[in-house]
Amino acid sequence: MPGMPETATMRLDLFLWYARLAKSRSIAADLTRSGTMRLDGRRVERAHAPVRVGSVLAFAQGPLIRIIRVVALPQRRGPAVEAAGLYIDLSPVDGPQSAQ
Repeated sequence: MPGMPETATMRLDLFLWYARLAKSRSIAADLTRSGTMRLDGRRVERAHAPVRVGSVLAFAQGPLIRIIRVVALPQRRGPAVEAAGLYIDLSPVDGPQSAQ
């Protein structure tokens, strides 16, 4: 992102909310404190864990396990199209859809 140094970080709960992976910041904070989220392979239990470009997040979202790689840090909570450009979804695709 222009103007952001390579070493820029953002709070994990804020990233989840800005990227529209959580409906509210409090839900994002609860998810990070639940102990079920992984950040670069390590279990996270704090909302203020730092996220960087290149970080890999793994977490349960409903019945799915989401695995995403951060490609940009947001400056605001924008529309869904903008939010989708902040990460690459690495989640495995199961079932008949993978054959298509």
